[in-house]
Amino acid sequence: MGQVTTYDEHVSLSDLTTTADQVRHSVESVLEGKPEVVRLSLTVLLAEGHLLIEDVPGVGKTLLAKALARSIDCSVRRIQFTPDLLPSDITGVSVYDQQRQDFEFKPGAIFAQIVIGDEINRASPKTQSALLESMEERQVTIDGQTYALPDPFMVVATQNPVEMEGTYPLPEAQRDRFMARVSIGYPSPAAELEMLDVHGGASPLDKLQPVAHAHDIVQLVEAVRGVHVSDPVRRYAVELVSGTRSHPELRLGASPRATLQLLRAARAGAALCGRDYVLPDDVQSLAVPVLAHRLLPTAQAQLNRRSAEQLVTEILQRTPVPTGTPQGTAVPEYGRRQQRGF
Repeated sequence: MGQVTTYDEHVSLSDLTTTADQVRHSVESVLEGKPEVVRLSLTVLLAEGHLLIEDVPGVGKTLLAKALARSIDCSVRRIQFTPDLLPSDITGVSVYDQQRQDFEFKPGAIFAQIVIGDEINRASPKTQSALLESMEERQVTIDGQTYALPDPFMVVATQNPVEMEGTYPLPEAQRDRFMARVSIGYPSPAAELEMLDVHGGASPLDKLQPVAHAHDIVQLVEAVRGVHVSDPVRRYAVELVSGTRSHPELRLGASPRATLQLLRAARAGAALCGRDYVLPDDVQSLAVPVLAHRLLPTAQAQLNRRSAEQLVTEILQRTPVPTGTPQGTAVPEYGRRQQRGF
């Protein structure tokens, strides 16, 4: 069984990085050759966000979600989204109990600390919208009664590209609930060879054991909330988001919720680097995964094959970095790759 580390009520940044490294190594033992994807997943977890994993079938989307869930000793539920899935299958339903002569609430699959939504865009928009309240307010309202969701709570959803057969595009309100979107991509030939050697005979998840408790994650999240963000960095984040609203090739810019989530993610990114303050580099490295999936390019931009990621990168390049703040720190690899448009 994996070594599970527990801490007292007050968690230091060194404790945070220790636990994060244990979870990261655990997930990377299953998903080879994708350290930047694993790091972003941890960043979203510690920032109290939700993660959308978008890619073609067979590259490890569900594997990543399950590996992250199994690395933490917490409740996990998986929802397979299909066209006939009902909203009540997700949130729950009130059933009449003849013995008690009263209605009894039967919780749905959303009542777990980590919820894996597999192929979320294969369900109808009505069913997809059943997640909106739970993802934003961490609660579910059924028949006028509100039920709180457990803490920590994170939705890790996978989806196939919209061009795939049998998919529905996620509504803008649904995409806006996800803190970040990531694409796994195909592994390198070396990583694929290693995958065949190590995991060719059995599922890599079979031997995966928890390395952290849910209570530890709650404490780490609290430590991330205490990471300092200076006024110049706050203004920098606001300017980046405002740039998406005035860009001529975007018909829908990022919402104020995006600004909040960008700063939360930047706090978590700084904490993972062992810092108790946020640098402009932290904001820059997370701008693409946090903002791009919320944007809608104009028809002309789509004709010119201009992606939302490219447009966010342009906004990053032309937005002045605040002066008087430390720069030049090591930017996480996923930030460097996505800023280059990879």
